[in-house]
Order: sequence, then C-alpha cells, then structure tokens
Amino acid sequence: MAERYLVTGALGCIGAWTVKRLIDDGAQVWTYDLPGDPHRLRLIMSEAALAKVNFIAGDITDADGLEHAVSDNGITSIIHLAALQVPFVRANPILGAKVNVVGTTVVFETVKRHKEQITGFAYASSVGVYGGPDMYPGGELRHDSTLYPLNLYGVFKQANEGTAHIYWLESGVRSIGVRPYVIYGPGRDQGMSSTPTKGMLAAAAGRSYRISYGGSIVFQYADDTARAFIQAARAGADGATVYNLGGFESSIADTVKAIEAVLPEMAGRITFNPVPLATPPHVDGQPLEDAVGSLHWTPLEEGVRQTIAVFRDAISAGKIDVDRILA
Repeated sequence: MAERYLVTGALGCIGAWTVKRLIDDGAQVWTYDLPGDPHRLRLIMSEAALAKVNFIAGDITDADGLEHAVSDNGITSIIHLAALQVPFVRANPILGAKVNVVGTTVVFETVKRHKEQITGFAYASSVGVYGGPDMYPGGELRHDSTLYPLNLYGVFKQANEGTAHIYWLESGVRSIGVRPYVIYGPGRDQGMSSTPTKGMLAAAAGRSYRISYGGSIVFQYADDTARAFIQAARAGADGATVYNLGGFESSIADTVKAIEAVLPEMAGRITFNPVPLATPPHVDGQPLEDAVGSLHWTPLEEGVRQTIAVFRDAISAGKIDVDRILA
C-alpha cells in the first residue's frame, strides 16, 4: 500500500520540515492544522512541491474532524506534532491542556479505531519532561531517566507519554514518542529556546541580536528532526516506546562563532546571555537509533550555514517577516 501520511501541527517548524521531507520522498501527505498561512512551508518548499500537499483545516481537539481526515483519506501513518509551546501554555494553561493533552488523546483514540489501517504512528514528546541538571549525575539524560517536569508544558508532555502507555496496555495501540531538545533552523521562530535561530535570522538581515541564554545544549537541526520522526513512523513500534532525540552538543558561544564564520561582518553583533537553560547539557540518543536505525545529523556549522542561506534568500524574496519574528 502506498504511504499516506497525516501530519498534525504541519504549519509549525518540525511539521513544515516533515511535510517537505515526505513530499521529497514521494509520499502522499495530508496536513491537519488550524487555518493559517503556511509561511514556514513556503520558506523551505517550492510552489511546485507545495502544490502536492493536501491541506485539511481542523482543530486537533475535534475528534470527528480528525476521524474524517483519517478515514476519508485512507491514512496509513500519523506523525503527531500539534502542540502549544512553553510560553503559550504558560500564558493560557487551560488552552494548553486542551491542545497538548486532550488533542493528543484524540489522536490516540483515532489510531485505536483504525489500528489495522494505521501502520506507523510517531508523536512528539519533549526534553521538557525532565528536571534540572542537578537531578541527573553527570548531566546526561537517558530515555529512562526520572521524569520531573518544571513547567506545565512538561507536565502535559509527561501525561501524553502516560496516555501512550495506557493505550498500548488496554487497546494494543503501537506508538513511538520522540523527545527533541533544542531545534534550530528555518521556521524555528517560536518558543523559549528559539533565540539561537533568531540570532541567525538577525545576522542574515544585518541586525544586532542577543540570544536569551548561554551554556551548552544539544542542538538538533529541524531537517534532521523531521527525518527522525519520519524514520520512527516508518520503523513501526512494538509497544509504547519513547526515546530522547540525540544531536550535536555545542555551546552558545560556539554557535555565535559559527554565525560569524558565515558572516564575518557580523562579528560582535550577535551576543548572548551567559545564563544556561535549566536542562541537562547531555542527551543519550542511541536507544532511538537502536530502535529505528541510524539517523542523519547535520554538523552545527553546516546547519548554521544552510539556515543563514535560506534566510538571506527569503529576505531578498520578501518571504519572511523579520520584524515580527525578532520583535
């Protein structure tokens, strides 16, 4: 049977890259997201490629709407990425719970009703399910490390991992959860960890910018992250597993150096707050690769170069609102 993918949250950063990768692979793709301008998709896809995407306007909390999207289009795989990020959950916790928890439950319930039809199901959890660095000896996160979320976003993601476990125990729904860390690249313009990408955009636009945190983190290029979700969905699942996504460990200082290497004229104009994020600096991503196969990792320097190139082209073409993103 031909691959027929439904990507929820497809207008977001990882969603847009997932759609691009699937279209590039020749898969049939349907998106499921609230009505909106697909500006992130236009940032990374040609109009010809975008014309191959089947857009469905829908609310992730609408069980009937998602049911029709799956049944009417013969969907064989779901990559569930729809969620509100930390600042939006903090600003509106009730809406955050509806989207992030109820919405995910709607997806699991839909998969349960179509278990024979849907052979691949991957969903996004988050490194936000973990606690601060002092909770983990050596500062490394394993996929089975103790969960201790520090905000409601992390609590909701932890709840979703529990939901996956119960749907497997009670209904035999197979799923793979993937926990990203710090995503960067074209389209990453929201969320509290998005400021390194905004620094790249500012540099591409010739503007000064201060990244909001420092320290060392695990960077994951958006394109590589999308590939990981696709690979997870294609690998299938045996049970309700959840894994950390690996990547390249780097300091924000080295990220700034990588920006300056691409644009030497921006030396000294992209700065950063030295205070690190309240998350451990190391992630063991090997168990995910053991489960789904080797993943593609773009070196940070190359990812920064590609990101700036996309931004400069988009600025020249008037395809990106720099003022809005950097505000």
